[in-house]
Amino acid sequence: MVILQLIGGLVLLLVGGEALVRGSVAVATRLGVSKLFIGLTLVGFGTSMPELVASLQGAFAGYPGVAIGNIVGSNIANVLLILGITALILPIAVKREAFQRDGAVLILSSLILLGVILTGYLSRWAGFILVGLLLAYTIYTYVVERQTEQASGDVYEAEADQASYPNISIVWGLAIFAAGVIGIIFGASLLVSSSVAIAHSIGVSDAVIGLTLVAIGTSLPELVTSAIAAIRGHAEVAFGNIVGSNIFNIFWHWWCDCSCCADPCPFCDCSG
Repeated sequence: MVILQLIGGLVLLLVGGEALVRGSVAVATRLGVSKLFIGLTLVGFGTSMPELVASLQGAFAGYPGVAIGNIVGSNIANVLLILGITALILPIAVKREAFQRDGAVLILSSLILLGVILTGYLSRWAGFILVGLLLAYTIYTYVVERQTEQASGDVYEAEADQASYPNISIVWGLAIFAAGVIGIIFGASLLVSSSVAIAHSIGVSDAVIGLTLVAIGTSLPELVTSAIAAIRGHAEVAFGNIVGSNIFNIFWHWWCDCSCCADPCPFCDCSG
């Protein structure tokens, strides 16, 4: 039974990742925006859902420190592990302007993360400011990327006509994307739970399981999605997914966590 769950989880991960990439690229095609923008927003948000769920569970249970540990660990894995594996599959070519823009926002969000770690608290108003920064960044990126795609509209339309799914509407694209997100989340859950059961049966300690299987499990959506995007030749989706997921982890997830605990929300035990 456990082996079947393991196989089922792996199949769901692969099928879900394929659906997520196809749906997101179809949406980008129909909206006339770049794959990078869709990767930064739609894909980045979708693949970061497991981290959001884990953070909210910790906040509701009275352990908001789980949120910062989850965010830090996930962001490190995204940059060092997932970006590295993706680059091994396919060299990632991103426009210099986009790299500088999105890289600057990622650095800014990381500095905010460092500030919260040093102080140990994040007020609810600061959480609203984070969401405001996220919305401003998303709108600005959309406007810039939309103008860029319109300037190269002929090339983009030719690429769209050659796509293997030229007749997919925005609604169907979003539906395929949503199905992919659900498949990835459930697939990762099945894969991790079955792997933990197998590890327990052969005597592996909880500490080792937590440091390996569970830690990798929360990063599986980003890993599978970026890898499939790279294999399909959508390097911008892969890069946008990694950067967007990190930005969402800091700006959006913290606001959600702050809404579930006292104001200011403590993220570590600073009493000592």
